[in-house]
Amino acid sequence: MVNSQGNQPIDNPIQPQAQSGVENVDLGRTQITDDLSQLLEILPETIREHLTTHSSLSSLIEVVMDLGRLPEARFPNKAEYISDIPVTRSDLKYAIERVGHFSGDNRAGIEQTLHRISAIRNRTGEIIGLTCRVGRSVFGTIHMIRDLVESGQSILMLGRPGVGKTTALREIARVLADELHKRVVIIDTSNEIAGDGDIPHPAIGRARRMQVAAPEFQHKVMIEAVENHMPEVIVIDEIGTELEALAARTIAERGVQLVGTAHGNQIENLIKNPTLCDLVGGIQSVTLGDEEARRRGSQKTVLERKAPPTFEIAVEMSERKRWVVHERVSETVDTLLRGRQPDLQVRTVSESGKVTITKELQPQNPTTTTKTTAAVRPFGSAGLRASGKMQPLPAQTLPELGRRPQAVPEEKSFEQMLNESLYPSDRFASAADYGFEEISPLAGPNGEDLPLHVYPYGVSRHQLDQVIRTLALPVVVTKDIDSADVVLAVRSHVKNHSKLRQMSKNRQVPIFTINSSSVPKIAHSLRRMLHLEEGSTPEVSDVSLFAQSGSDDEIEALEEARLAVEQIVIPKGQPVELLPRGGQVRKMQHELVEHYRLKSCSFGDEPNRRLRIYPA
Repeated sequence: MVNSQGNQPIDNPIQPQAQSGVENVDLGRTQITDDLSQLLEILPETIREHLTTHSSLSSLIEVVMDLGRLPEARFPNKAEYISDIPVTRSDLKYAIERVGHFSGDNRAGIEQTLHRISAIRNRTGEIIGLTCRVGRSVFGTIHMIRDLVESGQSILMLGRPGVGKTTALREIARVLADELHKRVVIIDTSNEIAGDGDIPHPAIGRARRMQVAAPEFQHKVMIEAVENHMPEVIVIDEIGTELEALAARTIAERGVQLVGTAHGNQIENLIKNPTLCDLVGGIQSVTLGDEEARRRGSQKTVLERKAPPTFEIAVEMSERKRWVVHERVSETVDTLLRGRQPDLQVRTVSESGKVTITKELQPQNPTTTTKTTAAVRPFGSAGLRASGKMQPLPAQTLPELGRRPQAVPEEKSFEQMLNESLYPSDRFASAADYGFEEISPLAGPNGEDLPLHVYPYGVSRHQLDQVIRTLALPVVVTKDIDSADVVLAVRSHVKNHSKLRQMSKNRQVPIFTINSSSVPKIAHSLRRMLHLEEGSTPEVSDVSLFAQSGSDDEIEALEEARLAVEQIVIPKGQPVELLPRGGQVRKMQHELVEHYRLKSCSFGDEPNRRLRIYPA
């Protein structure tokens, strides 16, 4: 904890701990300076007396004084009134006289402190409300991203108000100037970074500060800083206009490192913001030709990134101790524009000061996230599965099969097997668990070295990438037929495209055709290309491949079908009836069963219509 006077160091001893997929960073020593006593001096005596004795004074965020209302103190997890007497005009006048000049953005400060005083005016311009926000200089907070700061790349900080963007910006400027010995210039529009007055606060170290006369001139001062003061790094707070975004791009094109903040919680907010989208490269609409659209498996009009992003790195400050890092903003934007969710790098810091870096992979769909450091997200017990157990059909003559299956005693209830699958005890299944280590080193159709380069034509690129990532296949998708080892195409498209057949013949590139661009067909074709054993039973490493929306109900139903096939139908030769499902979910179950080269059919009346799976 920190007392009201600040400047109390907090020791964060770090004990190294080896964890799979987790990187631990020593946070070192953290020191907080808040100059809280100087903020209390501008408040009326009645309010100051209540705050001075308050038990949570060290965590005070801001004090709100509105004319005719009770004064309010705000803390991280609560807000409370600190006096029974409403705020009067004389109280406001007392505070206004003790702060600096209010600029065009209605902000003022206390000289050589980081506190910010914001005013609310009535229609005649008279101040009728004040927000007195505590400014704190926190040393040691950027250890979470220190490696990024030292990389020399431009960094954009995103987050909601109050999450600590300006505090992090101030610390980054100090580290760059004092510890990395770079020429740093801060564009301080509202004197929030380096404090009020002509002398900047010591929290910015050797960094220089340029004040801005009015907010609308910030972009001009940014360019002036580059032209007049030869900086290596420019620090900007709150990029909010198109002119400022263009100035930032101009600075980045001149080889100057940028560190700035912008309004928005996530990169998606900037992509949708026409004013600031240039910070991440800008967005433009592109019309594809018929052949290119067919090859991509997409619509003819698509959105693409217009230019390289101004900031190479983006940090989403979702919470004070949890930041999401995008180390390649260009790849993140491209992935989002293709309708997929990017892989995330989450950095958190514990109470003891240990920084943990976690990779969150999202290979299937936006609603399914796989963490490399945690178990699979468990599904709830609600739904049809919780209502009963799925058992094999009784041993009886089946007219459709013309034979009587052998009765095999049940060793486990299917409910138990399903629970074991949905709640894994120790680790993830990997590609090695499914026999992929048996692939020959020369597994291409003509003995090509792996990875196999596939040129898709008329096949959905999204589904193809999904199958390759999820099944961990040694396949690379190429856009150039000259570098391809094999062509994967939809049969109907090949029949009507003599040029593709001729090109394939001239280059001696074999063509593999599929009836439709569906996940089971693509997966089966890729396995044939790689000479995976067709005699063995195909297994599914991730049922999410067959899901559409990725909801819990879909995944649960597909997992139910998978376990029925692998635990009962194939090893015991018995047919199985699954629980009743909706028509769309049954269709997904049919596709999954088809992948195992088994037969299934739906029977019964709605809403009890269900799937029956038969042995081969």
